[in-house]
Amino acid sequence: MLRIKLSRIGKKKAPIYRLTIAEQSRDPYGRALEILGSYNPFSKELKVETERIQYWLSQGATMTDSVNNLLVNHSIIKGEKAKGYKVSKRRVAKIDAQKKDKEVTEAKATAKATAEAEAAAAAKAEPVVEEPIVAEPVTEVSTEPIVEVPVKPVVEATPEPTQE
Repeated sequence: MLRIKLSRIGKKKAPIYRLTIAEQSRDPYGRALEILGSYNPFSKELKVETERIQYWLSQGATMTDSVNNLLVNHSIIKGEKAKGYKVSKRRVAKIDAQKKDKEVTEAKATAKATAEAEAAAAAKAEPVVEEPIVAEPVTEVSTEPIVEVPVKPVVEATPEPTQE
């Protein structure tokens, strides 16, 4: 299967990439069927032979994720960017758990906020009117005399002096 790939050329710390088409399993730095263009990452300059890229794509060639994203960014082909990575099942499960926890906390926060808002609205809408306390009329009067109970005076005990 043919694939359009990037192969690095240029000096040390000053790379330039070639867009080449070669067999998928072949080394990108080895022999290629055709050189389709070049890309300079420092100046963001892309030189490609658009007709040849379209031709190879029509013949069933594929692109690496990097080449696809590069061509989409420069509007040479139409489509969506490709993800250059895969997320493990364990990481997906962890992300889903975090989203679920976040949704639960947001739901609790919104429920609390709506309850407080409803309570505040109810307090403003219906002013609480306290009914005056009315004393009930006394119907029976006690005729028993009030008896005073004698109170004994409290004598405080004086502490005994201690010898030192």
